[in-house]
Amino acid sequence: MCGRYASSKSPEDLVELFEVDRFDPADELEPDWNIAPTKQVYAVLERAAEPGGDPVRQLRTIKWGLVPSWAKDPGAGAKMINARSETVHEKPSYRKAFTARRCLLPADGYFEWHTPKTAPDGPKGASRKQPFWIHAQDGSEVAFAGLYEWWRDKGRADDDPLAWLWTCTILTADADEELSRIHHRMPLVLTSDRWDAWLDPALTEPEEIRGLLVPPRPGFMTAHPVSVDVNNVRNNAPHLLDPIPDDEVTVDATLF
Repeated sequence: MCGRYASSKSPEDLVELFEVDRFDPADELEPDWNIAPTKQVYAVLERAAEPGGDPVRQLRTIKWGLVPSWAKDPGAGAKMINARSETVHEKPSYRKAFTARRCLLPADGYFEWHTPKTAPDGPKGASRKQPFWIHAQDGSEVAFAGLYEWWRDKGRADDDPLAWLWTCTILTADADEELSRIHHRMPLVLTSDRWDAWLDPALTEPEEIRGLLVPPRPGFMTAHPVSVDVNNVRNNAPHLLDPIPDDEVTVDATLF
């Protein structure tokens, strides 16, 4: 799964990397090293900028936690931060977005927690989870496969800018052998050779789209243990990504 990640690149850098044509500076977000569900995040997508127009690649800010268009209220989004890539095309909450509203979620990497079999220093004898920072081996920006959706607040007027809520979810896949020692699932990272096809709104055939859902080669992503400071979403600084000394790690060294 993916329940926490980081995105610290400037919008200017993301516009260049993803070859974006449209971005509103008013939507700029602060660098975030501890993104939690329901926060606003950057998303790259392609859609017409005006009715009847050609698709335009855009960088937008979207709330993390997909709210289906038919949901009675937006609270459902907090439980829909991830969608399994193996079944996303079948699920009522996701299948329409899968064929029509795909996006990329830029990230520096993501956090995952491993629970050791024994951890005597855990509170009240409980096992203490060890957080890991997982990122591209070469330090490059990664792109999570995502879906986005619109939800209409019927209590607001049509011309109210808050009448439409944009939300998104991150697709997940089985982790490779190395990363599965930390957790058996991971966000589905799409390599750059698949970005154009994934974003193409003209591609609507489910089986063709599913063919794009291929994780990067084993070893593309790497991991190291980090401070438990990341457990508290109020902590938000670059040091959350730094490796910690061996004597602070609560898991067997063979994990990483």
